[in-house]
Amino acid sequence: MASKDAAPDWTIYVDGSCPGNRDVDATTPASWAFVVVEGDVLHGRGSGEVVHEEAGSVVTEAGASGFLGAEVGSNNTAELSAFAHALRWLLMQDTMDTALIRADSIYAGNLADGSWKPKANRALVQRVQELWREVKVQREVEWDHVRAHRGHRWNERADHLAGRHALGEAPDPMSFWRPGRR
Repeated sequence: MASKDAAPDWTIYVDGSCPGNRDVDATTPASWAFVVVEGDVLHGRGSGEVVHEEAGSVVTEAGASGFLGAEVGSNNTAELSAFAHALRWLLMQDTMDTALIRADSIYAGNLADGSWKPKANRALVQRVQELWREVKVQREVEWDHVRAHRGHRWNERADHLAGRHALGEAPDPMSFWRPGRR
């Protein structure tokens, strides 16, 4: 990914969901998801094939399995958690493949790579930034903004996975899934 137009080996779409997202606290359900795609063409609307997809809950209980530092369930902690889990997935891969993380949250992307300083969610942001630095040692990784709810196939898939998980519903299988189905 030496240039902005060079396609990465993997493109990872991350998203978070928190239905309602009002009066959030440690018990507010929020979920994250990521979709790893191989062969995605830059500036396209979603080509390539899914290599891996995953979704889970934002964990707010210190000491619990999967806790990353989130104190509340919210859209922002869900977006940051999606980044964290995608970065953790990258750390477990044995290849040197380049990666581009695409997010519809400018907030999460700029906090993840350290461009912005956190005003809230400090412990979670610190953990995400630690993961970002670990991945940068291992491989070339960048992040890019993708506009939400504009029909981009893989961004919509990550949104679908996070949204369904937050509602406690099973996602549509890939073989039947089309953008726009929530």
